[in-house]
Amino acid sequence: MKVIETISDLERVEKGSVLTIGNFDGVHLGHRRILREAQHLANSRCRKLVVMTFDPHPLSFLHPEKTPGILTPIALRAKLMSELGVDVRLILKTNEEILGLLPDEFLKRFLVERLCPCTVVEGEDFRFGKDGSGDVGTLQKAGKEFGFDVAVVDTEKTTTEYGETVKVSSTMIRYMLGSSKVADAARLLGRRYRLMGRVIAGRGKGRHIGFPTANLKPEDQVIPAEGVYAGYVVTSDSEDDVCVSDANIAAVFSIGQASTFGDNHPLLVEAHLFADNVDILAGKWMAMDFVEFVRHQHKFRSEIDLSAQIARDCEQAKKILKFNSLATESTEKGLNKRNLRRKQSE
Repeated sequence: MKVIETISDLERVEKGSVLTIGNFDGVHLGHRRILREAQHLANSRCRKLVVMTFDPHPLSFLHPEKTPGILTPIALRAKLMSELGVDVRLILKTNEEILGLLPDEFLKRFLVERLCPCTVVEGEDFRFGKDGSGDVGTLQKAGKEFGFDVAVVDTEKTTTEYGETVKVSSTMIRYMLGSSKVADAARLLGRRYRLMGRVIAGRGKGRHIGFPTANLKPEDQVIPAEGVYAGYVVTSDSEDDVCVSDANIAAVFSIGQASTFGDNHPLLVEAHLFADNVDILAGKWMAMDFVEFVRHQHKFRSEIDLSAQIARDCEQAKKILKFNSLATESTEKGLNKRNLRRKQSE
């Protein structure tokens, strides 16, 4: 996947491509629906698929206090987009000039004068231009005038763990992570939520009570609510490697302030791996894939009580992950059987 990061380099983009514009943080099911439709159109017309994004998020300029937390680091976002068939990713720096462009000015400057797409694919709630005053109607009107098609994709919806139907959005995913609902966040993402960063040295309290941990320093991502979770870990020497690798080491995660050991502790993000050699992880990159919430955090009367609870957490996490693994295997077998029947009928 080619990456272009300056306006002057837009001339390098092949004219007549299929284009979609958006932040695409999360690359969730809604984004995937848009990208799949764009890829289908690009393939059917032998065109390149181009994604235009802006970094940082526009709200960081307009309302810094409202800037949403990042769900997916740029490196992981690039990996996910590449898997979905994106040929070119335009990452343009957000600035006051761009944010001040009226919808017609934005379209003229980027689409009409530079990119000249054959088709633009957007979700039905797409907004652009100054104060978000442009929408898909504005886009369709411009398409008729300047000769490009506009494909509008319906909003994706899915069902939560308790049967509630919700619209898939980055805002909803952030809410779910902030409410400990990591399993529901995974339903909207179409994958487990992955928190990434370097392993840093801790104070050794976990090892002292019999449960050594790898302490993560997250990379400006949304951190799920304080609590204990079951999940999987992958470690490597580079950020790129943890982006492309499957998390396959079972673990129990703890996010909290270690109040049992005193007050005024910083927030700690820790993983107790059900594996050996945790001591050699300092300085490496680690990704934590959240599977399911186990319990809320609370202060214990003693280290002995805390150690006993962690032992119970480990057993609970192992049960969750075993059940999750069996459920995934069953689902994959079902999908393989359906695909085989479909091929046989063709």
